[in-house]
Amino acid sequence: MNFSRRLLQLLNIAALIAILVAVYVALIQAPDALNVDPAIRPAQRIIYFHVPSAWSSMLAFFVAFVASILYLITTHIRWDIWARSASELGIAFTVAAIISGSLWAKPAWNTYWTWDPRLTTYTIVLLLYIAYFMLRGAIDEPGRRARMAAVYGIFSFLSVPLTFMSIRWWNTIHPVIVEQPEGAGKFGLGPNMLTAFMITNLAFILVFAALLANRIALGWLEERTDALKEQLNF
Repeated sequence: MNFSRRLLQLLNIAALIAILVAVYVALIQAPDALNVDPAIRPAQRIIYFHVPSAWSSMLAFFVAFVASILYLITTHIRWDIWARSASELGIAFTVAAIISGSLWAKPAWNTYWTWDPRLTTYTIVLLLYIAYFMLRGAIDEPGRRARMAAVYGIFSFLSVPLTFMSIRWWNTIHPVIVEQPEGAGKFGLGPNMLTAFMITNLAFILVFAALLANRIALGWLEERTDALKEQLNF
């Protein structure tokens, strides 16, 4: 799918404005959490970037999952471009979520990393999608590469809902952000915090959409370049 230059520019501007608003809301406007140690309340604001990064990564992998299915049904190259582009962004947002989560974990849990179910399954997701690009790089024939990547991408996505549900199925120190603090592992958000939380999530979704649109446009240019090289016997 081709995105017009004008639409792409508007989407980029909207994403930039949204992320600036999100930064203001997260760092300045949102109140401190009252149900955490006062000493780590400033660090708690990392959740306004950590959770949106994680959710954006899962959204990206879902887009790749749907695009992979559509490619197997239609064999149209556009869906391979979508799947590849979304998978790249999924990896980027996953890395951002892991880094920001580690920065929050140090003051909260006194360690940058612990192999609890959420972190373990999320790491598996990251490794699976890194392997997705290793698979693509190992196959030269475009059609076969796209088919194999689509099949692999569909099965890899099964790890994503497993990661999402891990903090609900198993004992973990990882909090369930959007629920009330009624038990271990819960982290309640007051009305003002919840509003800020939703604003930052929406901003990240818009940023994801802008990045995806740009990456898809670049993907089409790559396809045209490859086709031209083939015609010229490069």
